[in-house]
Amino acid sequence: MTPEYYVLIVGYIFGFYMAWNIGANDVANSMASAVGAGAITIRQAIFIAGILNVVGATFIGSHVTQTIRKGIVSTDILTDPHLALIGALSALLAAALWVSFATWRSLPVSTTHSIVGAMIGFGIMAGGFSVVNWGKLGAVVLSWVISPVFSLVISFITFKIIVKLILSRKDPFGRALKLSPLFTGIAFFVVVLSFLFKTPLGKKLSIETPGALVVALAVAGVLGYLSKSLLARYFRNRSRKNEEEIFRRIQIGTSCYVALAQGANDVANAIGPLAVIYFLVKTGGVGAKVPVPVFLLLFGGVGIACGIAMAGHRVMDTIGRKITTLTNTRGFSVDFAAATTVLVASKMGLPVSTTHAAVGGVLGVGLARGLEAVNFRIIFEIMVYWVLTVPASAITSMIIFKILQLVM
Repeated sequence: MTPEYYVLIVGYIFGFYMAWNIGANDVANSMASAVGAGAITIRQAIFIAGILNVVGATFIGSHVTQTIRKGIVSTDILTDPHLALIGALSALLAAALWVSFATWRSLPVSTTHSIVGAMIGFGIMAGGFSVVNWGKLGAVVLSWVISPVFSLVISFITFKIIVKLILSRKDPFGRALKLSPLFTGIAFFVVVLSFLFKTPLGKKLSIETPGALVVALAVAGVLGYLSKSLLARYFRNRSRKNEEEIFRRIQIGTSCYVALAQGANDVANAIGPLAVIYFLVKTGGVGAKVPVPVFLLLFGGVGIACGIAMAGHRVMDTIGRKITTLTNTRGFSVDFAAATTVLVASKMGLPVSTTHAAVGGVLGVGLARGLEAVNFRIIFEIMVYWVLTVPASAITSMIIFKILQLVM
């Protein structure tokens, strides 16, 4: 084999390691609230999220990826193929190491911000500070505040509405069943819009905003009322009738969507740099965007699934159980808030992180019950790691870049 193919093999190893870490850390975004609320067990969450991430990555994941994630570093640094190869390897390994460290500490961090930081490190080493788009980096820093605060407010309000309309009433189960079309409907409304606007497949369908709103409203209306008849039939002959059980079923559905979307969107964090390495080795050059073969998407999806299976429980436990106590109504509020935050902020062109939104949502339902219901020590520790993500990944990438330059 030629030396280039040895480099490609190393690229596959680094890419799989990054995908593994995405699964290990980011599975909490979709499944932590469901596990924490007791809607599903950790074993069930791992099984469901593993399958849906592979499906999302392979069939909904983008078949074209930007060579530089989020346009935060100028593509001018890619003109030298050898330099681009070293840079892509450095970025992959640096981002993976940081996410791996955070997972070992059982703390949720943004895998997207990790790869952005790693690309900044590569950019500085290859072309100096001038190649970094500092305005875009400022937007990333802004997302540390935007994502959790948006989600906190939405989850706080959603849970307060549930308390007022259902939990504080004489017959909470009857009220929950009567209002189930409303809550199921708004959940499906956000899910359908998120699918059309936030997944690569949805963007490929190119449905304009008015059309997407009509489709989402129609689907939400039909499924909302269908869910009521299914729930009524399910509980008809059961002695144990609990309003939390109704929200449990809605919550499982929203968690499954987030897992599917995670595979579709986050696979690019691992496969983007790997695709650059693949085409540099195969063709000797690379443009601003590169096509991604289906087998690479499947490769990334399998890597994510392995990470979920082997280490996903660590961060799930932190978000689902250590910040505040979750029930199914609170868990629904968290999932709805996180999905809505990502959808609205993305549509407004604001940078957001699903990880940050999920944590903000959990904090919101905790605060709805009072300050004493929240473990602020864990919150502070998580926020420190959020702030460290970009610089830690960048510095690690710079060190790895220099080592690979000496070796290669």
